[in-house]
Amino acid sequence: MRRAGLGEGTTTNTHTASGYSVYEEENENLTEDLRAKVTALKSLSIDIGNEVKQQNTFLSGMDSTFDSTGGFLGATMGRLKILSRGSHSKVICHMLLFALFVFFVLYWVIKLR
Repeated sequence: MRRAGLGEGTTTNTHTASGYSVYEEENENLTEDLRAKVTALKSLSIDIGNEVKQQNTFLSGMDSTFDSTGGFLGATMGRLKILSRGSHSKVICHMLLFALFVFFVLYWVIKLR
């Protein structure tokens, strides 16, 4: 029995050489595809990094704006507390006088009828 390819050195070498060439060409194609994908991933990661930097700048600006707004609101609440403490007795006095005035006016109107 003869094995296929034994004894025919030139055909085996040509077949092996052409098979090697096919595999080499396939490897080159796969390498180029991989290189294109790596380039796309690199570009995408650079774009993501730039977006992250922009968002961090935006968030930093928002943080400082919220801090200043919080300070302004705190100062306003402090003034409102002072205002409510100081004029509380005056407001009650004015309301009491107004209620007495309305009471006497209503009493006088009812008495005249």
